[in-house]
Amino acid sequence: MSTRVVVTGAGVVSALGSDWDSVRTRLQSGKCAIRYMPEWERYTTLGTRLAAPVDDFALPDSYTRKRRRSMGRVAQLAVAATEQALLGSGLLDDSVLTSGDTGIAYGSATGSSSAAMEFFALLEHGSAERMDTTTYLRMMSHTAAVNIGIRFGITGRVVTTSSACTAGSQGLGYAFEAIRDGRQKVMVAGGAEELCPTQAATFDTILAASRRNEDPARASRPFDADRDGLVLGEGSCTLILESIEHATARGAPILGEIVGFATNSDGAHVVRPRVETIQRVMQDALKVAGLSAQDIGAVNAHATATRQGDVVEGAATAAVFGAQTPVMSLKGHTGHTLGACGAFEAWCSLGMLRDCWLAPTLNLTSPDPACGELDHVTGSGRTEEVQFMMSNNFAFGGINTSLILARV
Repeated sequence: MSTRVVVTGAGVVSALGSDWDSVRTRLQSGKCAIRYMPEWERYTTLGTRLAAPVDDFALPDSYTRKRRRSMGRVAQLAVAATEQALLGSGLLDDSVLTSGDTGIAYGSATGSSSAAMEFFALLEHGSAERMDTTTYLRMMSHTAAVNIGIRFGITGRVVTTSSACTAGSQGLGYAFEAIRDGRQKVMVAGGAEELCPTQAATFDTILAASRRNEDPARASRPFDADRDGLVLGEGSCTLILESIEHATARGAPILGEIVGFATNSDGAHVVRPRVETIQRVMQDALKVAGLSAQDIGAVNAHATATRQGDVVEGAATAAVFGAQTPVMSLKGHTGHTLGACGAFEAWCSLGMLRDCWLAPTLNLTSPDPACGELDHVTGSGRTEEVQFMMSNNFAFGGINTSLILARV
């Protein structure tokens, strides 16, 4: 017998803010976190010079040098969001964290680039003098999950989801499954990403990054006919998931519920998505939730503003929902935060459900008909009472995810 899975805490580090009131205000007012990056001018072959960094992030002074030594920036972002989430849920000092009943499902696209430079200097220069005992711990792909576990003494299962743009959404989904199936009572779930020009270069090389360097605020244009590629961002988001029995027994605050999750693979191409498998992952999530497409009040789209990705996603979304379901994307405001985006967008979906308000897709002025006939949310958003919202994410390698969240 499966159990219901509720969200009892949330922690966020983002370029738009770290609490829902701040983020909602900026979403509603059209505040864009993307800026020109003068520090990237030294990379002469890089066509894109745009990103949405978190400029003012630092761990509190309570994190001593000893405590920080195994953490690069991506792990620091993850741990900071997790501490905020545990505090909000009332579990920060609870014995359930160390009991074995709490697990972690968390990811990022990569570890910290600065540590990778230390590590690979051995291959380039033939010397390991830049390496120290913490280099690998900061570089490894599961650095966020491991550092969360060590910082908070979590002794349950650890699922590391280093799956690029679906790292955060798979983290939430696998955490949902662990609790639903009775494997854990509590899960720390989400994703994080630190900004690195090598990631921008990855998309720039395949002509999938925006080069609208002279107009940063209008560069990321999901579903728009004038889009020219994505813009990267950074941040972290942690959600605390619990069985409803555990949450209600301790009188925990309930922010919402996860009722459906599915993930699949295109199985065809590493960077070219497929309509059929994206459509199927949404249908599979609906089946898990026991819902129909008509039950979904809104779709929070992945929509990175790439030429081909938006077309495929739009076609799949239109095939499942038609033109009757409101659709939005947050990446015009935040850029694409890679491993963090799935968790951040799910958190925003929970906030929209509670507020009966749907955020707009920033910079969507001329919807591209090639992206399918969709009911796009634009302007300052839309007041609408929604019970269920779907949040979708898709990654390089053909990895697809769909989450369904509910208002409680």
